[in-house]
Amino acid sequence: MDEIAAHAGVGIGTVYRHFPTKEALLTEMVRARFQEFAEIALSAEDIADPLDALKHVIRGSAEAVEGDSGFQLAMMGSSELEWDGIEQQKAALAEVVGRIIARAVAAGVVREDFDFEDFAMVMCGITSTMYYKPGGASWHRHLEILLHGVCAPLRDVEQGLLTR
Repeated sequence: MDEIAAHAGVGIGTVYRHFPTKEALLTEMVRARFQEFAEIALSAEDIADPLDALKHVIRGSAEAVEGDSGFQLAMMGSSELEWDGIEQQKAALAEVVGRIIARAVAAGVVREDFDFEDFAMVMCGITSTMYYKPGGASWHRHLEILLHGVCAPLRDVEQGLLTR
């Protein structure tokens, strides 16, 4: 908390007045990010191509947290996160992303079994690559591989049943 206050240029008392515990601060940080993700998803709904819309949400959300190691750690299972304080933002995000996924599935450009829980798993995987960089891994490369796996099976494209 001392480091956060110093980084923000405020006294420790100011931090504690707004966030009585480290858990409350972490929860607020994640709540704000989920709100940002929902805004990214809402903007993606205006993209005509269903696959491009889904890619926009995933890429935009990843880019939003690229330098935020606190958020990255929180998404990797911090026991200090109070999910009760984030339920409304998570539900709003799930609603919008769910519509985007449903549109992509209906268009046949995304695996038919892909859902919001898979989206969340993809995002957690990307944030862990950002944070840990195993073997010098690039989260951008990780994302491209995951996006390819999310797309409808290639044989359908090759048989002319789907187009990209």
